[in-house]
Amino acid sequence: MAATPHPVDAVLPPRHLLAFGLQHLLVMIASPITAVFVIGRALNLPAALTVNLISATLLACGLGTLVQSLGVWRFGSQLPFVMVPGGAPVFIFLGIAALTDVQTASGAVITTALFYVLVLPVFSRCLRFFPPLVIGTMLLLVGVNLIAVYGGVIAGRPGTPAFGDPAGLGLAMATVLLIVLFVRVLPGVLGQLAVVFGLVAGTLVAAVSGALHLDGVLAGPVLSLPTAFPFGWPKFDLLASLPMLLFSVVSMAEATSQTVAISEVVGRPVDRRRDVPRTILGDALMSLVGGCFGTALIITSGENIGIVRATGVRSRYVTAACGAMLVVLALVAPLARLANAVPAPVVGGTAVVVFAIICGMGIDVLRRVDLHAPGNLYTLAAALAIGLLPILVPGMYGRFPATLQIILGNGLAMGTIAAVLLNIVFHHLGRPAAVAEPGDAQAVRAP
Repeated sequence: MAATPHPVDAVLPPRHLLAFGLQHLLVMIASPITAVFVIGRALNLPAALTVNLISATLLACGLGTLVQSLGVWRFGSQLPFVMVPGGAPVFIFLGIAALTDVQTASGAVITTALFYVLVLPVFSRCLRFFPPLVIGTMLLLVGVNLIAVYGGVIAGRPGTPAFGDPAGLGLAMATVLLIVLFVRVLPGVLGQLAVVFGLVAGTLVAAVSGALHLDGVLAGPVLSLPTAFPFGWPKFDLLASLPMLLFSVVSMAEATSQTVAISEVVGRPVDRRRDVPRTILGDALMSLVGGCFGTALIITSGENIGIVRATGVRSRYVTAACGAMLVVLALVAPLARLANAVPAPVVGGTAVVVFAIICGMGIDVLRRVDLHAPGNLYTLAAALAIGLLPILVPGMYGRFPATLQIILGNGLAMGTIAAVLLNIVFHHLGRPAAVAEPGDAQAVRAP
């Protein structure tokens, strides 16, 4: 009699793969499209080039999601992950382009992708410095940071006429309430799809209120094929690439916390020395591909972890289905334009629910940390203070040099660095052996 596969390895019926994969897609789709629009506006790119970058970014995200979900040789964690262009890497990309040119920014992405591989053996030996105290702090900062980003998507840009539009805020709140309503009233599998139902219902509310505009969906080409090196041949400048190289270390730490977190959510033990490097190598591979197509770093996303926790659907083939849909979206331009037509407040309202769940996961991890142990409470307090300040007070480091602003202004980076260093000070320096914390082992098992 064949053994029952672990839920992570279970292949669901096609209709369930389609429905749950679509739910992941709709939650994360705003991230790559928004990233391209931010780059396009900042660099004043022609409309045709912006469409080409959307296609390239969706393709890289889709292929990366397939790699992380299914695994290819040593690349990919074989866990239910999706991949997106990270928010911080986009702004670092633009910062490098502003100081030099966009070809140098593309070269920095390719250099950083190779740097991942170079540094990974050293980083793998440092995983003992990422106990639950650090992982939980990172998850909490990830959730708060993403809520802040998508709160901006809901409210609009400060100083513009649309900022704080009551209609947009009401649409976002209606989407949040609809998701909660669907969770409460829908049974079984339908209840697990509450997020996608909430997003669709919010879009229908937007259509009734006149906030949904589909005029440009059918305009333009049907097929969109990305072009390699759309900005021309990349330039390689190690000094200009330094901010992105520094961020890559933080990105590896974030990938560590996400791998541990998703492993706990799906109930599969994680071997940090094996699984974390596979996640990071997947990030390196897709960042290399993305860099060749003109995108910023393509990295594993924490956005979908909240979906997995909320739905209880643990199959990695669901996110693989999401990856396949992203590839189709990349090649069929009207579908990408349709996804982009969903009003920002609806996307933002959906996203903040999911990201608040990530905050809850961080709290759950911290709940298993002994905060009465020497230094733990102060490590948590200092890391949160240092990490939350740039998120809650944007621009507070505006008078510092531009290179330092990129790191200091990244709350996730600063909070993570603080948590790691303080954990080392309290539990590793001057002690014959590190003080073990609950769950701090090579194999971390779900409670």
